[in-house]
Amino acid sequence: MSDDTASDIPPDHLSVHPDSDFFDAEKLQRGIGIRFKGAVRTNVDEYCISEGWVKVQAGKTVDRKGRPLLLKLTGPVEAWYEDLGDGAPVAKKD
Repeated sequence: MSDDTASDIPPDHLSVHPDSDFFDAEKLQRGIGIRFKGAVRTNVDEYCISEGWVKVQAGKTVDRKGRPLLLKLTGPVEAWYEDLGDGAPVAKKD
C-alpha cells in the first residue's frame, strides 16, 4: 500500500473528545463518515474498527463531571474520509 493510499484510510480508533488518547484534530477536520451495522451514523463520538464498536451519546444524560454519558454499541464498523467524495477508500475489518 502506498503512502497516499494509507493516508486516505481513517485510523482504526478515533475519538472526538480532546482528552482522549485517540483524539486527532487533523483527521477529524477532514470529516469521518461512519457506517455501523449497514447504516450511516452521524452521532458517533468514538469508534474502533478492529474491535467492532462505536460510542454514542445517551441522550442529554451527563456524568458527574458534566461530560455526555456514552453508550457502547457493538457490530461491524466502516469508516472513510468524507472529503474524498463518493469513491473514498473504506476502512473496515476483514
